[in-house]
Amino acid sequence: MRIIRDYQFTQAPDRGASVAIGNFDGVHRGHLSVIDLARRSDAPLGILTFEPHPREFFAPDAPPFRLMSPEARAARLEKLGVDVLYELNFNHALAGLSPEEFCGRVLRDGLGLRHVVVGADFCFGRKRAGTANDLVRFGREMGFDVTIAPLLQEGTAQVSSTAIRQALSDGRPELAAEMLGHWHRIAGPVVGGEQRGRTLGFPTANMDLTGLHLPAFGVYAVLVDVTDGPHKGSYRGAASLGVRPQFGGAVPNLETFLFDFSGDLYGAHLSVGLVSYLRPEATFASQEAFIAQMQADCTRAREILATT
Repeated sequence: MRIIRDYQFTQAPDRGASVAIGNFDGVHRGHLSVIDLARRSDAPLGILTFEPHPREFFAPDAPPFRLMSPEARAARLEKLGVDVLYELNFNHALAGLSPEEFCGRVLRDGLGLRHVVVGADFCFGRKRAGTANDLVRFGREMGFDVTIAPLLQEGTAQVSSTAIRQALSDGRPELAAEMLGHWHRIAGPVVGGEQRGRTLGFPTANMDLTGLHLPAFGVYAVLVDVTDGPHKGSYRGAASLGVRPQFGGAVPNLETFLFDFSGDLYGAHLSVGLVSYLRPEATFASQEAFIAQMQADCTRAREILATT
């Protein structure tokens, strides 16, 4: 998959794609329906998105909301067969384009798109003034086809990144997975920790959560993919997501204990899928009580994962 970050500097192989446009945070089932409509036998499959996320650009001090990092999103899209990812730099110049200028300068002149697919609620251009119907009109005038994808419903609720965030905040990863079409995953490198878990008999792989939406704090049954290094493979485990109140922590992180594993994971890249929420964070009267609870957590996680 090729990644293009500047629409003003494209080459012939980067043009003529059939493209789905959106932020694709989480790459959920609603996104998949849009992407599938962009698949054509006569054109490369493309995704047009923006980095930073426009919401981050306009409100940089707002709480983190992203379900996945740009790197995780790109990896997921590549697995779906995307040929070219237009991850355009979202800046003041791009944000200031009118809807007509965006279609002319970016979609027609810059990327030379053949076909565009957007969701029914798509808005674009300066102050989000353009609608999906405006895009159809501009496409007709400028020589590219436009398909408007209906919004995907799950029962009576719309499948959306907002609904997935709420499910995760409520400690309902199973519901989030139904909308995503896969387990919600936190991906990134293993970073150094205090190695306290090693002394307690539960060595953990620690991961930074900066910039990501924070699911409910607590303990989870997890499925883990180690994606590189000598221990590459798939594992089961239990993970603690939060601030570690037992030890007076303040910065949220993810600590994952892999079952039946021995080895050093520092620097390795992990993808941790949240399968089931076991319990909220808690403090304990003694180290022995804390260890006993971790043992119980692992037993429960093994039972859940055995049927997953």
